[in-house]
Amino acid sequence: MKDTQKGYLYASVAVLIWTGFILVSRMGGISDLGPYDVIAIRYLTCTCLLLPVWWFRYRFNLLNVKLIVASMVGGLAYALCTFRGFQLSPASHAAVLLPGLMPLFIILLSALINKKPQDKSKYLGVVIITLGVAAMFYQQFSATQNFSEGHLWLIAGAFCWSLFSVLISRWNITPWEATVSLAVITCILYLPVYIAYLPKSISSEWWPDILLQVFYQGVLATIVQMIFYVKAVQSIGPASMGAMMAAVPVLSGVIAIFLFNELISTELVAGLILVSIGAWLTHSKLFQAKLISTNA
Repeated sequence: MKDTQKGYLYASVAVLIWTGFILVSRMGGISDLGPYDVIAIRYLTCTCLLLPVWWFRYRFNLLNVKLIVASMVGGLAYALCTFRGFQLSPASHAAVLLPGLMPLFIILLSALINKKPQDKSKYLGVVIITLGVAAMFYQQFSATQNFSEGHLWLIAGAFCWSLFSVLISRWNITPWEATVSLAVITCILYLPVYIAYLPKSISSEWWPDILLQVFYQGVLATIVQMIFYVKAVQSIGPASMGAMMAAVPVLSGVIAIFLFNELISTELVAGLILVSIGAWLTHSKLFQAKLISTNA
């Protein structure tokens, strides 16, 4: 299997786990656990799992400035913004905003920071994805609903993860380095503040909710997904990886309809179709070849 094919395989696994992250986070949002609890569970769990492996087998310098910066952006800042957004706005909005805006931010940041030119198909795909996001929000942002603080937090979360994606590509951070540093550094910075100052809602009465968040947030979403995500970024680039993330609203939206009995509308269907087309255009070799032949 070629490296590019492996990259898209890694990306597909990351997309599926991201889809589950939206759904499980939605479950956490309607449970008795608070957002600060979920963040603590997420990073404490993965730190406990990864730290022994790092210490005894694959040790590297955790005090590397680039690793610290990347971890603060993709770990601490991303988690605080995202889970605050889940607390203040409907999770269905998060299913669109988080992965829907990432392609736009990643392509713009790649061009700005890495000075990396992008194919025309990627820009066209981003435009169509943006139209899809707008279509899905047309009905929700009616006269009775405005852009809330929660939406702004979710947008900030999408920006943080996009910046993290570009930084790990620019600095050649390995999947192992990114995964361990993201967990350990975030845990070291966050846990003392959480224990001393932040509100807590963890109780022995809610073990099913806690165990679900431990497994998904602490293992799948942080460790497994991170490894596949970084491998994909290194193989196909942050822009293509970000474009594939546009499939997450489609998958999570369809599953949520059946899992949470959410309403389906014409605007939602139009948005799902547009986002799917945009995601395909951003990494379609066939479409890129047609653009090249047209401009030749």
